[in-house]
Amino acid sequence: MKTTFNALIVPAHLTQPVRIEIVDTEMEALQKLVEGNIESLTSKDWHVYLNDEGSRLPQNVRAEVLAREAGISLDDTLNGTAVFLGHGGRRSESDAPGHLIRLAEQLFDAPLAA
Repeated sequence: MKTTFNALIVPAHLTQPVRIEIVDTEMEALQKLVEGNIESLTSKDWHVYLNDEGSRLPQNVRAEVLAREAGISLDDTLNGTAVFLGHGGRRSESDAPGHLIRLAEQLFDAPLAA
């Protein structure tokens, strides 16, 4: 079963670029990306993984803007690195949806190539 997909990575630090990266979606690999245990927010055709103890990490303003613009209502701030992926069949992952990548390109004025 395939475990690598194109993810939209949105670092909390503004000096680090938003990027598309092929990621391994095994739990250990995702935990390494978000620097700790995983929590997720889910939309229709995508979800975002974050560190579940985000309050100890820097706020991720870009991930908040992207999530809100893509239709998620947020009650809290998002913190740390955000890893956006798409929904596959039967609870599996898929590549980050094209519409989400295009929205990130528009919001952050950054061309992203998969």
